[in-house]
Amino acid sequence: MSKSKLVTLSLLGGNLNQGFPVVTALLSHQDQSFKITGSLPGVPELVKLYTKWQILYEAVHQRKRNNQRIKMYQQDINNVSINDFDSVCKELQSTLNTWLKCESFQNIERQLRTLLSQDDEIKVIIETDVILLHRLPWHLWNFFDHYPFAELALSNHEYGTPRVSRTSSSAKVRILAVLGSNCNINIDEDRSLLQKLKNAQITFIVNPTRIELDELLWNQDWDILFFAGHSDSNDDIGKIYINPCESLTVIQLKSALSKAIERGLKLAIFNSCDGMGLAKSLADLNIPQIIVMRERVPDLVAQKFLENFLFAFEEGKSLYLAMREARAKLQGLENDYPCASWLPVIYQNPTTVPTTWQELCGAGTIKTSKTFKIAHLSKTVASTLVVTASVIGLRYLGVFEKPELQTFDQMLVLRPKEELESKVIIIEVTEEYIQSVQRKNLGLKSISDSTLAQLINKLQKHQPQVIGVDIYRDFADPIDKLNPIQLNTELSKNNVITVCKGKDSKYDPQGIKPPNTPLERQGFTDAVEDIDGVVRRQILMMPQEASSPCQTNVSLALQLASRYLFSKGINFSVHEDYIQFGDKIFKRLKPGRSGAYQRVNNLGGIQITINYNDTDYKRIPLEAVLNNQLNQDVLKDKIVIIGVTANSISDYWSTPYSSIRGALEKTPGVFIQAQLVNQLVDAVLNKRPIFRVLPYWGDILWICGWSGGASLIVWRLHSHMQKAGAIVGTIIVLYGICTITLYQGLWLPFIPSVFGIVASGTAVSLKQQKISE
Repeated sequence: MSKSKLVTLSLLGGNLNQGFPVVTALLSHQDQSFKITGSLPGVPELVKLYTKWQILYEAVHQRKRNNQRIKMYQQDINNVSINDFDSVCKELQSTLNTWLKCESFQNIERQLRTLLSQDDEIKVIIETDVILLHRLPWHLWNFFDHYPFAELALSNHEYGTPRVSRTSSSAKVRILAVLGSNCNINIDEDRSLLQKLKNAQITFIVNPTRIELDELLWNQDWDILFFAGHSDSNDDIGKIYINPCESLTVIQLKSALSKAIERGLKLAIFNSCDGMGLAKSLADLNIPQIIVMRERVPDLVAQKFLENFLFAFEEGKSLYLAMREARAKLQGLENDYPCASWLPVIYQNPTTVPTTWQELCGAGTIKTSKTFKIAHLSKTVASTLVVTASVIGLRYLGVFEKPELQTFDQMLVLRPKEELESKVIIIEVTEEYIQSVQRKNLGLKSISDSTLAQLINKLQKHQPQVIGVDIYRDFADPIDKLNPIQLNTELSKNNVITVCKGKDSKYDPQGIKPPNTPLERQGFTDAVEDIDGVVRRQILMMPQEASSPCQTNVSLALQLASRYLFSKGINFSVHEDYIQFGDKIFKRLKPGRSGAYQRVNNLGGIQITINYNDTDYKRIPLEAVLNNQLNQDVLKDKIVIIGVTANSISDYWSTPYSSIRGALEKTPGVFIQAQLVNQLVDAVLNKRPIFRVLPYWGDILWICGWSGGASLIVWRLHSHMQKAGAIVGTIIVLYGICTITLYQGLWLPFIPSVFGIVASGTAVSLKQQKISE
């Protein structure tokens, strides 16, 4: 529910026979208010119907011999049937709603409906001095059917702010319970119900004299005044029977009641018959709230109402919602006690805020009880911890791995394009080249040995820092002794790195052997795909199986980057969980401790997350080099990688960019190698971020913090719309923070935190709803 809204409906300057030429509705909510005007026509038949209903109501209950909390006088009313009474009830309800549907009043109802929500707690006060209007069953107005948290109250036209001077405090609700004349009724049940209240200090006074009651009202502080016994109203003047021989009107207790209100009396409950005259007189004293029965009330109805109201009020519901619930539950008695739910009603002083049980427990102030707050807060914290533990458990089981990785891709792709100078130049073997040469000379190769030797020879003339051959050469062409440029000779140069592929008994049982080059100038190009087939990780180093044709434990990218950085005077060292270039450390991903990778079992060796850069690498076709079409300095001091970009060669992989743009936009393997080399070099030379994750305990605190924060926000809100908006807003803020920190190199757990926010917020909301119910 949202915060409480107040609608004051004023019917002044008229009556039911002549109508009300001016009707105003004032909607108040926090610091906002809206005033709406209309009018109501005369409806004399409503006066006649109510009079008929009242006579039949009394007759039906006399016929049923229901004990009532009023001094009964024998009346000669015969031939009354329940069917007749039911017909009058329906006719009264229909006539009331027809009256309120008149066009001159619809402007008020239509505008109220646009300003109110079904989730709002709404207090509707009918403000008038026409006593017959107070007696009408306003709760049957169709308006209340659309608003499950709306309840009615009545008010006199004239009222003022009560003068309160009490400063004393108490940790319990102070109740003065007056048990008056009990002739033919059972008020011991009322006493029993009051005694069940927690945090209540109750003073019972049974069959008191006027002096005894007067002294108690004068000399002690009370939060609630309760009366059970007989009462009635004649000529709109209420009277209570305090003992079998003595009755009192409110006027006779005016001074004592005024003093009690000044000392902090906030609520008067008269669980007795025909309390409209009592309420009107008490309202003239500006008491904050009064609860009375409109008509004669059967004993059992009074007891059930008190039981249901006290239970709901003590459990934390507002006075109005407790009244609505208690009144609604009386419908179950209406087979034996017709119109039981029509009887209870609140009288409200519009200048005061309705009290709650928790406020009354808080030393009479308007602050909520600290104990109540702490209790609810502890439940919120407990639910947050349970949710966090569940999220951590689900994450450990790998439930969030795929959505976490895909969200990582989205954030990465949204990053502004980085303007970084690439140190890598790609010499590409294109589809056009492969189609242009004789396939019989190539066999299964994309480029012949002699052509590759010629290519490397020409590249060396441009003085590159290092050359990487990202083309498998696991079997050699026949040697052409007439060709002065031999592949083995070119591969023997110290700045040339060749590739091989390690054997893996599970994924690649054979592997691919390197050409005839020393082990220190070999590099593997094994790629590792995530659960969705996207390459997001880079293997820098890994041990090889003893029977593998590829024995190097260093990747091609690390070979190329380390040799380039060595030329800049930067060495690298290898440690158990990381490698280091100067002061730059590249930590390995660890199973169960590396962000989204919780259940991944292929994190062997030293792997890091690839910080892709959406850059356009300089690409030079193979033919341009062979035909001497390059400027002399274009390759000087660069890292050159020779690779195949032809579509007919199945060396294409999905990256975060292709997973967002479409499955068909895969990336050639040589481009991924270029990304890997650039990442290492830029991280060392340009301080470009390396992706890192929080330690395991850091993830727990992060998820717990967002879950707890969302829980506290939801806990402080009332409307379902506000709660949903808060959850969505929190997720948006979280997404922004995670995106920004990712650009700085920190990969935070977004999806588990979202799950925690939604689960915690929902759990708290459901808990609040359960408490309200």
